[in-house]
Amino acid sequence: MAQIQLSFPGGQKVNALMRNFEIKTDQPVPAGGEDTAPTPFEYFLSSLATCAGIYVLNFFLERKLSTQGLAMTADYSRNPETKLVESYDIEIVLPKDFPEKYKSAVIRTAELCTVKKHLHHPPEIRVSAK
Repeated sequence: MAQIQLSFPGGQKVNALMRNFEIKTDQPVPAGGEDTAPTPFEYFLSSLATCAGIYVLNFFLERKLSTQGLAMTADYSRNPETKLVESYDIEIVLPKDFPEKYKSAVIRTAELCTVKKHLHHPPEIRVSAK
């Protein structure tokens, strides 16, 4: 089983050590933090976009297509009552010379993202204390 170790360096900061990388988090100032790093939820939201991004990038690299002009954006909206994300839209901005024949394929490739698959088939999450 893979492990993520957490540390609490002070204030509203909670850091994670994963594969020898330290992932720093903080809260915005209005929430009592110092706003020195993204929030855990912002990492969650960005993981969906960056996951789709690596799939799109590999699509381009495997076909030796130029990535000049390639861009992606992600927009989301929250339910004002529950504060939960209701929609999440990823847009791929294709280079001007991108072959039209690959357009639907690159969209399907972005949809293969492992993070997205986990949202559709979430793991069981258990919490315990010692």
